[in-house]
Amino acid sequence: MKKVKFLFIFGTRPEAIKMLPLIQKFSHEDWAEIEVCNTGQHKEMTKQVCDLFEVVPNYELDIMRANQSLNDLLSNAIKPLSKIIEEAKPDWVLVQGDTSTAFIGALVAFYANIKVAHVEAGLRTGDKLAPFPEEVNRSLIGRIAHVHFAPTAESKNNLIKENINKEDILITGNTVIDALNIVLGKITNGEITIKREIKELINKNEGVVLITSHRRENFGEGMISICSAIKNMADRYPNFNFIFPVHPNPNVKHIVKKTLSNISNVFLIKPLDYVEFTYIMKHSKIIISDSGGVQEEAPSMGIPVLVLRDKTERPEAITAGTVKLVGVKTQDIESSFIELMEDGDAYATMNKATNPYGDGKASERIIEYFKNKCLVYENNNLGSGIS
Repeated sequence: MKKVKFLFIFGTRPEAIKMLPLIQKFSHEDWAEIEVCNTGQHKEMTKQVCDLFEVVPNYELDIMRANQSLNDLLSNAIKPLSKIIEEAKPDWVLVQGDTSTAFIGALVAFYANIKVAHVEAGLRTGDKLAPFPEEVNRSLIGRIAHVHFAPTAESKNNLIKENINKEDILITGNTVIDALNIVLGKITNGEITIKREIKELINKNEGVVLITSHRRENFGEGMISICSAIKNMADRYPNFNFIFPVHPNPNVKHIVKKTLSNISNVFLIKPLDYVEFTYIMKHSKIIISDSGGVQEEAPSMGIPVLVLRDKTERPEAITAGTVKLVGVKTQDIESSFIELMEDGDAYATMNKATNPYGDGKASERIIEYFKNKCLVYENNNLGSGIS
């Protein structure tokens, strides 16, 4: 049987985390030929994750420029990605999520008449500007893709409402749980050594509060309000360490450092690699974040998450009770945090270790989907491609 060729395209750390378990499993399939392209949207961060999963990209771009606009990012990526697709000649291009890399990869593949598979399909807030530009990116990928790997039933229903053929949608769970289980296993088994300074952050004081914030819609006044809340909470709870890996974007870094420097129990640290971040997340009492991935990962560990957003495309964790939307107003963040810290029943309700995003076998389901399609086509003498 002629092998089916897959080109995986990613560029940011969240994409890499969610794609690499799938790539790793695909590499063991003798019917599949795979190639990997890293656009370099988060160049250093993606390298760390690639090393962790022992995946070496076939193509590595460098599309990021300081302070570039989204239009600049688009123009910097289209031409080199077009050349890669022309050279690789894949049967399928796989993209993940809702980043600019994912949208551009899907668009370029479509223009080249290559089939597109969308991993983590169907997430929606219904608001084009929240989050920006991700909501539009993932909606447009949904119009382009030939097959949609939805993490949940709700995601599938979103796609059906947009007139996507239900036969082209498969509920798989989220591949982030695959990645999380792999990394937690490596930590537990001692395959990965955690740096002493990271362990010391965890072992000091009574507990840890982990904070992340980087979303474009929170730049400016939103980031100022978030930092004000953190400052007030750190003052109120001096026996807790507030750990804030600060995103390098100047719109984040400058405000955070101006507001939160020189507070004894606030630790402004460089962005963590995925292993370190997972280790701190596992040992946190509460997480405060605007990250989509954290909303998916933390429920697996029973860690309450206060989400620094007004809307989320991941409502399943809210329904499960492990995630709460608090927005970016200082008072709203503080009141929700204080309730969790001082009301044992409220904390216990959110502390339930429920996992609405799957069992860690999403990659296996995606591979099985393609494998079954291949066998059907081979048995019917219709060639090795998948239609």
